[in-house]
Amino acid sequence: MNLIKNLVFLGMMGSGKSSIGNLVSKKLDLPFIDIDNLIVEKAGMSISEIFEKKGEVYFRNLEEKITLKTLKKIKVVISLGGGGFINAKIRKEILANHFSFWLNSDESILVKRIKDSKKRPLAFNSTDREIREIIKNRSKIYTNAQFKINCNKLTKTEIVKKIIKIYELN
Repeated sequence: MNLIKNLVFLGMMGSGKSSIGNLVSKKLDLPFIDIDNLIVEKAGMSISEIFEKKGEVYFRNLEEKITLKTLKKIKVVISLGGGGFINAKIRKEILANHFSFWLNSDESILVKRIKDSKKRPLAFNSTDREIREIIKNRSKIYTNAQFKINCNKLTKTEIVKKIIKIYELN
């Protein structure tokens, strides 16, 4: 078991990165860090407010800075924001030095989870087709993750067990 590399969870908004990451961190007795929470803390406002008041470019720059700093830590479990892995600098660092887990679900499941969520500025007021387009475009990049976890028919407990087994074998 490689205890130097961090476990990084990536995937679409609503894929379970935060809840699964938190459960995995407890099982492995490692600290859990949610990048979106750090961004909210640093900015002093919700992600929706950041998008509304400062714009997506500001948000993405803050996300990059906070994520790259967080990835310097060792022995932690990290949940990225949905768009974090899309950033080339973040993706390069993760692929070179960390275990990356893509939590993947069918489009229909994700659309149902994120549609009209006020917490998710890119999905709020978007049509199903627009959300599916975001999923399709991001999935092309998520496929670069070291491990793909198909979450469709698994319970959270089963997903956590699968991730820990993979982690322990590497």
